[in-house]
Formats: sequence, C-alpha cells, structure tokens
Amino acid sequence: MDDSLIDDDTLSLSRKSVLPGEGFFYPDSLDEQRAEQEVRTALAGADIAVVADPDADGLACVALIEAAVGGRTDGQGRTNERGVETGEQASAPLGESDERTSTSASASARDDEAEIRREGGDRSDAGGTDGGVALIGAGPYDLPDALARVGAHAEPGTQVYVCDLCPDDESDLVALETLVERGAVRWFDHHQWDDGVAEAVRESGVDLVVGDSEAECSADVTLRSLDVEFDERYEELAAVTRDHDLWLREDSRSDDLADLAYWLDADEYVEVVLEHGADLPAEATDYLAERRVEKAALIERATERAEFTDVGPWTVGVTYGRCSQNEVAQNLREQGADASVIIKPAGSASIRGTDAFARCHEVARQVSGGGHPKAAGCKPDIYDDMLDYAHHWSTQGAATKRVILAAFERLVNEADGGGNEANDEGDETSGEATRT
Repeated sequence: MDDSLIDDDTLSLSRKSVLPGEGFFYPDSLDEQRAEQEVRTALAGADIAVVADPDADGLACVALIEAAVGGRTDGQGRTNERGVETGEQASAPLGESDERTSTSASASARDDEAEIRREGGDRSDAGGTDGGVALIGAGPYDLPDALARVGAHAEPGTQVYVCDLCPDDESDLVALETLVERGAVRWFDHHQWDDGVAEAVRESGVDLVVGDSEAECSADVTLRSLDVEFDERYEELAAVTRDHDLWLREDSRSDDLADLAYWLDADEYVEVVLEHGADLPAEATDYLAERRVEKAALIERATERAEFTDVGPWTVGVTYGRCSQNEVAQNLREQGADASVIIKPAGSASIRGTDAFARCHEVARQVSGGGHPKAAGCKPDIYDDMLDYAHHWSTQGAATKRVILAAFERLVNEADGGGNEANDEGDETSGEATRT
C-alpha cells in the first residue's frame, strides 16, 4: 500500500474526519511482535511494572506510583536509586521525544472507559520511567495480552500495579497466577466490576481496590491506596483528572490534561505532571493550542453530521467521525440530546449520558463494551472483513448506528415488560423518529 494513502500529515481534513488513523491499518502480527519487544525492553532492569490505560487517568496513576516509589511525594525533584537527577524537563520540545515510536494497531484500538478511543497517532505502548518503573500501556481489549507479556518478561520479585483497567470476564485473568508467583500485584480501578471477576482477582492473591465509579477516578483510588502522604500538588492532580474522567467539566484544566495525555508520549506526559501537577507549563499550553486548531475543526464536522433520534423517553444524538468524543457529546447535549453516540471510523463508538440518561454502560454491554453510567464505549462485532469496514466508512457508520440504537430500544422494552422488541440484528428500532 502507498504510505501516502493513510498518511495523516497529507490527508485533507474532510478525508481525515471520516477515515481511521494510520495505526488502524497495521496488521496485528506486526503489532504483536513490536509490543512483545517493547515490553521486554521496558521491563529490563525494572523493579516495578505498571500496566495502565494510557489516558490522563491511567497515566496519573503511573505518576503517583512513580512519585511514591521515588520519594517525590513532596512535588520536588529527586534522585533515583541509580543517582540520576530526575524531574527536569526533556530538552526536546513537547511532542518530539526521540524515543517515540508509531502507535501500534492494538494501541489504535484502545478504549476510554472501555471504548476504543485511539485511531492512530504517535504513542508508544511501553516505556521506562525513572527509578526502575516500567510503564506498559494497555486498554481493556489489550489487558490479557499485556498481563501475559509482563508475566513472561518481568524479573522475579517485580512489583506489578494494574491501573484504570477492568477485565471483561475471568478469561482475561489467565496470566494473573504467573504474575503473583513473580511478585506482589496491586490493582487500582474505578470501573464497575462484575462481582465474580473481582472475587477471582482477589482470590488469586491480588490486592484489588475498586472505587465508586460515580465519585472517584482511578487516580483517586491510587492516591488513597498508596501508603504515603502526598503533597497537595498530587492531590490536585487527581482531583482535576477526576473532573474530566467523570465528565464533571468544572475545572478547565481537566481538558488540558486529557488532551496532553492523548497527544504526548506516555512517559513524557508522566514527567510533565510529576513536575507541574495540574498546572501545566507554558510550553505545554502552547503545544495544546497548536494541536487544538485541527481538533476544533474535526469536532465541528462531527457535530454538523449529528442526527437526533427519539427512543422511548430519550433523545439520542448520533454522529460519526474521527474527533474528540467528549466535546462532541457536549455539543449534542446542548442541542437537546439526553444521550450521545459518537461512532468512530475504526468501528468503535463512545456513548455519553446526562442526568436524564445514566445508563450508558447498559447500552455498551449489549454491544461488546462497557464503562460508566454516563460514559461508556463499545465496538459491535459486525466487521468480518475489509468490505465491512469499507461500508462503515462510506455510510458513516450506518450499521453501527442501527446496532446501538437497537440497544437503547431494548432498555425501553425492558421497562415496558419486553414488548415491542427491536430486531436482534439491530436493523430497525421501533417507535423512533429521526431529525437532523
């Protein structure tokens, strides 16, 4: 394939808005080989491994763990056990780390609250942080493989943390036995766990702490679970991260953290928030301003495509495109949506709720996903080959839209006692009216 066909730097905005990023087109076989090598390299000489979702919440957990084990809880620079001064900003401009590698296919299929939120970019999956801490980035769909790789390559005695990740079922936990045999395992999360899965994790010997998904983010859970006294800077970091992760939107800095975590290399983001907390330096805000020009344009295009459908008592706004789902959902909410569905070119979808609709996770669970009452994600199992994806791109997610609206309709049917059921294939929903 001609590289220019998928090169984000040369695609027009109109094309970029409806097509997945270049990471989507990488074969899984190449991704698996690279992920294996990256994990092996990251774990070499590491005393601690952190498997975390590489969004702002997961990376805040990594920063808190790094601060705790490195004696940096007072927010000051420190010297690690190798005698290397840390806490200094990298000499390269933000976003231009020499160690960065292209994101892999599994990274482009990651999720944000159990959704696939990344469709190509320039993030590496695994990296080392100061003080012998190895970061292994993973989303819910990558979790079993990430745990298995850490189990295969971590040195005996390695302390393992798992942060901001929730297994779908017990089959995701096959590697836990090996991890526990190699060293202590602690797991900090805030998603809604199945009781049986949580019990299986604890019975394996893992110290599992799950916070209230409506009141805490994973950074909150990590902050209170680590046996150290943190400086106010890190308490504030967790609070601002929570503001975005729970979609409270009461602190403007939370969007800055979320965007910076999305665009920067994971290790670079961790270093920035370790040094500055939630109050980002001018270099970071300048970088964000530059990147947000295109982001705003993609948000505008996705918002303009939206259609609004009445399903039972709810107005559901549905749109398609590569965009920042939270901002688009906010726009749809301002236009009257009780719930918003943002379908992505990679085949996944973000579902966002409001006070009028706090059942996003129930919709997502019907479509191979999950998450929170007001923020969830899924990827319908409807893509058998590239022709299905071609149809997805050319119709702007028509099949995915039908499947997800059918899931909303089933919630209505349950409340009505099961009558007037939607087609199991999601080809139609009863009693709906659509407007643009």
